[in-house]
Amino acid sequence: MGSWPGTDVLDAARTVLGELPDPAVPHLVELPERGPGSDLVGRGAVLLVDTPIDLQPSGWRLVQRPGRDLERARSMLRQDLDVLAEAADGYRGPFKVQVAGPWTLAASLHLPRLERAVVDPGACRDIVAALAEGVARHVAEIRRLVPGADVVLQVDEPSLTAVLEGRLATASGFGRLRAVQEPVVVDGVRDVLDAGTKAGAVHTVVHCCAPGVPLAGLLRTGVSGLSVDLSALGVAGWEALGPALENGLWLWAGAVPTAPDAIGITPAAVADAVWRPWQRLGLDRGLLSGVVITPTCGLASGSPRTARTALSGSVAGARELAARAQS
Repeated sequence: MGSWPGTDVLDAARTVLGELPDPAVPHLVELPERGPGSDLVGRGAVLLVDTPIDLQPSGWRLVQRPGRDLERARSMLRQDLDVLAEAADGYRGPFKVQVAGPWTLAASLHLPRLERAVVDPGACRDIVAALAEGVARHVAEIRRLVPGADVVLQVDEPSLTAVLEGRLATASGFGRLRAVQEPVVVDGVRDVLDAGTKAGAVHTVVHCCAPGVPLAGLLRTGVSGLSVDLSALGVAGWEALGPALENGLWLWAGAVPTAPDAIGITPAAVADAVWRPWQRLGLDRGLLSGVVITPTCGLASGSPRTARTALSGSVAGARELAARAQS
């Protein structure tokens, strides 16, 4: 889904580019163990155009002038892109790049007075605009470095539900921040997706692995696909997705658990996570060609062995699902 264990950039890139059989969607790997700036929020904040950040005990903070923290984070991204150019030399096909979404950034970045940026509507607008421009540049750079890539832009929004439901804690920890209205949230995500598309992304995906994914709102962003943890979707979630799937929505089905004690999951169990609700809804099995089997979330918290097992489990589950669809 994005994150990967360890600190070896070249080995990680070669793994996702070289060990996944066709058809698969390799991606630009994130390695949070390298330190601040390689994490989801730090990597996303680096893309914000003309919006400097620095690192505080409370996390990343918006500041007036760039400093060493931002430069270090930019350097790590540059290294990742240089390694990508080497590892993906001659590659042709879909290639995914993931970025933190505007509302996850607004929920995670702090204002100079150390409250979350999401409390300030002006700061939120600035984050959306700066991220949209940064994403456009990022997608264009990926296309330059890997000319044969059909870029898939994944916008990660793990904090989206908390933003919409007003569940984010205040800086003091004694209260909760006011919820952001859904139309504002939808518009912000749409602006970032549109910027990526205009820069050349052929598909867009929003990933949210939190319970209570706001499916109706995300579908209004015009996104090509949704990436969700199927174990958190529930019957109501599947029913909400049904009409969109019939209209061509690209489902990224988080069906492979990432916990170390779940690495023995069978291909049949992975396929069942999609097949059974698909049959219950009476969906055309031909539409299963628009399903991508994925781990439920990022893989950085496990070992390299666990990560590779999750990828191989995704491949095996996808093959089992394809066989059922063709039977």
